[in-house]
Amino acid sequence: MRIPFNKPHLTGKESHYMYQAVYDGKLSGNGEFTKRCQRFFEEKYGFKKCLLTTSCTDALEMAAILCDIQPGDEVIVPSYTFVSSALAFVRQGAKIVFADSMECNPNIDAEKIEDLITPRTKVIVPVHYAGVACDMDRIMEIAERHNLLVVEDAAQAIDSYYKGRPLGTIGHLSAFSFHETKNIISGEGGMLGINDARFIRRAEIIWEKGTNRAEFFRGEVNKYGWCDIGSSFLPSEVIAAFLWAQLESLDEIQAKRKQLWNKYYELLKPLAEQGRFRLPDIPDYATNNAHMFYLVCNSLEERTALIKKLKENDILAVFHYLSLHSSDYYKDKHDGRQLPECDRYADCLVRLPMYYDLSESDVERICGII
Repeated sequence: MRIPFNKPHLTGKESHYMYQAVYDGKLSGNGEFTKRCQRFFEEKYGFKKCLLTTSCTDALEMAAILCDIQPGDEVIVPSYTFVSSALAFVRQGAKIVFADSMECNPNIDAEKIEDLITPRTKVIVPVHYAGVACDMDRIMEIAERHNLLVVEDAAQAIDSYYKGRPLGTIGHLSAFSFHETKNIISGEGGMLGINDARFIRRAEIIWEKGTNRAEFFRGEVNKYGWCDIGSSFLPSEVIAAFLWAQLESLDEIQAKRKQLWNKYYELLKPLAEQGRFRLPDIPDYATNNAHMFYLVCNSLEERTALIKKLKENDILAVFHYLSLHSSDYYKDKHDGRQLPECDRYADCLVRLPMYYDLSESDVERICGII
């Protein structure tokens, strides 16, 4: 039987809540389901304000606007990440200064950030790869000393923690994804997390096409109009209703994913101890939200052979990011520094199937073939 890389999980309540949204007669954004989802994150994790968006990319684009990025400003971003982490700031005119990964895991090497800072640096964008925390104390200390803003790309990091603090609540702003490959999904979807109160009012205006519409519907102003730049970043109530069904089952979904992750680790540890590949590294300061299970092979050739072998057995395993600093779009704009750890992950990292409906026997089969 074929094992896909990902299979979206349905809790069973999604269609019921979507039906409810349709027949409540409020389909455009910022209705009851949107408010429920936003309150969930604010109350459970302690964000000052949350705003649902149509994607994590949109949340990052909102963050770039809120950071007041101007042409020529510099933004430090890991090269081993999805294009949106950089693209959102490039759209505002920023120059991206790419940082290398750590030797032990794909996250940004916090100890190398300070050497990249210049008088034009404005923002640091740590990406919590596989939902595992970057060294946020070190990053925030550097940012404070240099008067920089920190935008956490927490696309993969729902319900994961750094020294007991929820990821996404530590930087000034953060962005989450509810794409169908994530732990909690709405097909497409995302969220902006706001931890610095000075950004709240402007974020709502940017979110609502540059208008103060949200204030109007709360009765805080007697009319609304065009106040700022922005876009239509908020999702419809149908998307929010789907997401609410998922959030109600967050603990159950997380428990199952962690069970599967631990099964992978237990079965593959003997091979890792022989040096055949490396398993995911979870630093002492981080928790594991079981977003992903990956291996780091010893070479591109071994990874290619492993993916091919699994595919021959109807199992879809995939590699992940290509180095952004050497991408067609940015290679001529990059400053020429070598980023060897990033390139190693681009060549050697392989992601194994990981989704709620995967069974332990599926995991045993995959590990047996490996």
